[in-house]
Amino acid sequence: MLMTLTTLCLLFFVAHVLLLFTAFGKNGMKKTQYLWSHITLWIAGGFACLLTILFAGKQVSPVVDLFDTPMKSILLVVLAFVLSLIAHTVVRKLVLPRYAK
Repeated sequence: MLMTLTTLCLLFFVAHVLLLFTAFGKNGMKKTQYLWSHITLWIAGGFACLLTILFAGKQVSPVVDLFDTPMKSILLVVLAFVLSLIAHTVVRKLVLPRYAK
């Protein structure tokens, strides 16, 4: 179960990165693909949260053991949403104005 959740988390994060970088091209931004890049990041955060809730304190990984309370685990989901918000702000303020020219 640990390896399954870790693999799913990594796969969704890689999908997020690929979708994000390919959402922008010569024809502008692909809105649906850009949305899915955010959704895959949120799902990766959810898998990371679930992984730490299930395995923290069981000495399977020193990193997982850092998230020894449910509140610390939920912070992973919050982190995913905050990163998504920061990325969206960067895209709106820095990337999209370049396409408007």
